Order: sequence, then C-alpha cells, then structure tokens
Amino acid sequence: MADSRKAKAAETEAALKAAARRVFDRVGYLNAKITDITAEAGRAAGSFYNHFGSKEDLLESLLSDMIEAGDQEVLADAEHDADFRKREAIRWHVAQYWRFFQAHRTEVLALDQAAMVDQRFAERLATLLEPDLRHLADHFAEVSDRPEATALAVSALWRQFAHTTLVQRHPAVADLTDDEAIDLLTDLTDRGVNGR
Repeated sequence: MADSRKAKAAETEAALKAAARRVFDRVGYLNAKITDITAEAGRAAGSFYNHFGSKEDLLESLLSDMIEAGDQEVLADAEHDADFRKREAIRWHVAQYWRFFQAHRTEVLALDQAAMVDQRFAERLATLLEPDLRHLADHFAEVSDRPEATALAVSALWRQFAHTTLVQRHPAVADLTDDEAIDLLTDLTDRGVNGR
C-alpha cells in the first residue's frame, strides 16, 4: 500500500511539474497562479502544497531536475573535453549549452523572471548554479588568470546571445542556423581566451 501511495505522489508531482512548464510557457512565470498549474494538471488545488511550499519551490525543483539531466548527459558523452585550449572542446560546451537552452527555454525564462522580482530567490539561484559555474571555471584554468571571472563573463555572453536569438528572435539573427550560432559563440570564446 505504501508503494502505491509513493507512486501516486510521484505521479502527481510529475504532473504538476509538466503542467507548470505549460502554464509558464503560455502566460509566463510571473502571471502563473498555483490554481492555473493545478487545473492544468487536473489536480485539486490543495494537492500542490503536498509537494511544494510555493511556486518558487516548484521552480527550484524544476531547476534541480534540469541540472541533474544536464549533468547526466555530460557524463555520458565520451566527447567531453575540458581543455579549452582546443576550439573543439569549446564548441562542444557551447553546443551543449545551446541545446540545453533550447530544451529548457521556458524554465530558464521563469528562473529569470523569479530572480528579477525576488532577491532571496536570486541569491538562492546563484547558489544552486555555483557548482556549474565552478565546473566551467575549471575549464578556463589553463587559459585564464581569472578562471571564475572568465567563466562568468563567457557564460553571460552565451546566455544573452541564446536569449536574443532563441527568445527575442532579433532580426539581425533571424536567418542564423543553430550551427552558425554555435560556431559564432565558439569563435568569440576561443579568440577571447586563446587569442586566435
């Protein structure tokens, strides 16, 4: 009986997360209400609080899922190379980031919106993302005297360009293919850190 309850709880939590993604995509994180999410999931409004304390807790759970899935993909890929003296290693990381942003655009935008209006959440988000930033900084250790600052600057470039291209759809990049975008970011990063 306990296994049945656990399975039902896991099913409800997954349904709420999937519903939240759809609602966030449709109306944005800031406009989404918990009742919108539970209605979208086909669950009673009170069921939300059996799994999450707030909309921010749900978003944090989505982020944890995204990070875990991304880490699994990186670990499973034999082509991962941490040597950023090589253009191919940089390109692999840019491509991973680009695909991650495409796959999780809705969640990334929701995280941005939540951090914009809630300083506590912004600080929590920075803490949650710190291990990924440190991992990227390790890749810059051989090519930069300030690997943490370099990782922060480069990741901001990648993120803003992905947002401008994939969300805002700026006219200057309207005809840019994914491969062209990845190559552009790769070249900018490679030239910036390796002087090529």
